[in-house]
Amino acid sequence: MSRTVRPTPAAAPAAGAAARPDGGGPGGRPRAGRWAAPQARRGNAVPAGAWWLWALGLATAASRTTNPILLALIVATAGYVVAARKTDAPWARSYTAFLKLGLAVLLIRLVFSLLLGSPIPGTHLIVTLPEVPLPDWAKGIRIGGRVTAEQLLFAFYDGAKLATLLICVGAANALANPARLLKSLPAALYEAGVAVVVAMTFAPNMVADVARLRTARRLRGRPTGGVKAILQIGLPVLEGALERSVATAAAMDARGYGRTAQVPAGVRRLTGALTIGGLLGVCAGTYGLLGAEGAEYGLPVLLGGLALALAGLWLGGRRSLRTSYRPDRWGVRAWLVAGSGIAVAALLILAAGRDPEALRPGVLPLVAPVLPLGAAGAVLIGLLPAFVAPVPKEPSQ
Repeated sequence: MSRTVRPTPAAAPAAGAAARPDGGGPGGRPRAGRWAAPQARRGNAVPAGAWWLWALGLATAASRTTNPILLALIVATAGYVVAARKTDAPWARSYTAFLKLGLAVLLIRLVFSLLLGSPIPGTHLIVTLPEVPLPDWAKGIRIGGRVTAEQLLFAFYDGAKLATLLICVGAANALANPARLLKSLPAALYEAGVAVVVAMTFAPNMVADVARLRTARRLRGRPTGGVKAILQIGLPVLEGALERSVATAAAMDARGYGRTAQVPAGVRRLTGALTIGGLLGVCAGTYGLLGAEGAEYGLPVLLGGLALALAGLWLGGRRSLRTSYRPDRWGVRAWLVAGSGIAVAALLILAAGRDPEALRPGVLPLVAPVLPLGAAGAVLIGLLPAFVAPVPKEPSQ
């Protein structure tokens, strides 16, 4: 005799909650909103070029100021985005290495100013070091002597700006997949792009190899610090880099890398002229934007150079037979990531022209740096990728 099993009162709501018409999830949990960041997958990942545009925008903003408060805010912005959107890939570990490199650059800059002096005069004497006498041909150079607060503060500002630039580059290395960056390059730059990508992957892979070897030595009860341990770790790291280079070369040769199509000689000459002229225009325009008094002509020259360079790249792409499998798609979220970095750079350039004293605090006389609220708000736009970029999966998933 058959029996009819009825759902218990506790199970009935759970069964109905799985198909709620109001958009709720199982168990009555509300689902993410329409504009909430989705889970990262292959189809919606942010292109590597977008991450590099975001990081270069932050680096450009850092180059326009020596205010330590703004520089610290840029570093905090880059670090927060990396912490929120980095994956467990090997290149994601490079941000810590760039952070340490930036701190080392800052300390070296201070030490050089302390020992070798500075052209910045000062009246606030801190200490007088023993000075080494130098011959007449070394005029303008001194070792030791007076150390003033003005020269140390100037060195600190200068070193902090360079350290921030390195940290922004480290953020791009930690977030952008180098292989996907190579796919995004124009066909005319494919050969140069391979060299650049291989160079960019060297640092992350070396960091991963060093961490792996140090963990292995720690598990075997061997020391991981000291000169002897570093020498013993260095040889396997170099051996691994050589093996990866050979494997990359073999893979490129097996895929027919280097084959090109025949194009007329006139097209080749026009391509070279447009590309070289465009790159010179880009360099001159960038120098004008980064300079203290060249912002007026820098932007038009930069835009003209970009137009010439893009025309040259379009013509140069005709000689390449390379096709792209599943190219990266620039969706709304990718444009928001790239646009946030560009917006930070543009707003800081404008702020540097309107209020240069706030973005570049002086050292003669000594003045305390202040926080310009407008520039600080512009830097905070760089946090947008932490909320719009797809959320990476947990390592356990």
